[in-house]
Amino acid sequence: MKRRIGILTSGGDCPGLNAAIRGVARASYELFDAEFVGIADGYRGLIEGDWNELSYDDFSGILTLGGTILGTSRQPYRYMRVIGEDNVDKVAAMKENYKKMKLDCLITLGGNGTHKTANLLSQEGLNVIGLPKTIDNDIWDTEVTFGFHTAMDLATEVIDRIHTTANSHGRVMVIEIMGNKAGWLTLYSGVAGGADVVLLPEIPYDLDKVVSAVEKRARRKKRSFSIIAVAEGAMTKEESKMKGKERLARRQEEGYQSISYRLASQIEEKTGFETRVVVPGHFQRGGSPSAYDRVLATRFGVYAARLIKEGKYGVTVAMKGDRVVHNMLMDVAGKTKFVPKDNQMVKNAKDIGIAFGD
Repeated sequence: MKRRIGILTSGGDCPGLNAAIRGVARASYELFDAEFVGIADGYRGLIEGDWNELSYDDFSGILTLGGTILGTSRQPYRYMRVIGEDNVDKVAAMKENYKKMKLDCLITLGGNGTHKTANLLSQEGLNVIGLPKTIDNDIWDTEVTFGFHTAMDLATEVIDRIHTTANSHGRVMVIEIMGNKAGWLTLYSGVAGGADVVLLPEIPYDLDKVVSAVEKRARRKKRSFSIIAVAEGAMTKEESKMKGKERLARRQEEGYQSISYRLASQIEEKTGFETRVVVPGHFQRGGSPSAYDRVLATRFGVYAARLIKEGKYGVTVAMKGDRVVHNMLMDVAGKTKFVPKDNQMVKNAKDIGIAFGD
């Protein structure tokens, strides 16, 4: 039985997307009579009907390629049922284009927002399977997402390299790692890179305790330097009591580019230590996936192909232990996997002297 499969990548890009696309396609071609439709730029392409048929050769040579051959864009879930100035009913348009493409199912590769829209489409009657990608590693009920390990390697390399220049000048270096709501990437790269202070969105910090950690390190060494890994979404204890809009307004009034610049300024003012900021930014999203992510993305893709063969839809692929399994989209959509304050990695980090400012 032939199955016609639509595939899209949505949200922020990350290493491993092409490896997952390849995994789905290669396994599908082996398991059943398959044909693929590539949808451009995520849900935008599904809304606007921007798609192309793909051949077997289109999936060759992409295992090591970063980014996504399909293109991607952000289409916020909160606007999916909102009809804007273009007068387009987005949900109706996606359903109509699904039918026009004559799809038997749709594969969506993405993070939390992508999963929410995938669940919406599933509830609207479309056959949907999700694949969990994000460098934030914050998708509910999966131990790991593809893209996370590569980003962790890249962020760790940045921290590694900053050590030498920080030591040469005796500076405090504040390194801003991606992660607006969840701090998994900062936590793991901070530990791997030997950061002295790690600041996460889930553990609001006290500035005086951060300063104390820097000064304590300075007293211990003749030539002192400190490395602070801070998630872009980190906040003070005072800010944690504010609503998001209030917190944003406060920061805009302060005039700093990001929390890292504010923190660096405060540390330098309170300690007198020369302090600099490093923001690797989208460097963490780019380039070829690590060997781990190539394997993980491939395993996820193969599992998705088996789900298609078995006709299991309305689900998303996940990793539990060393087993690839699946969760219902309705159980995952709208939930975020945050770093628990009692997480074992946090405890391990504290046991080796890393400060969290709490």
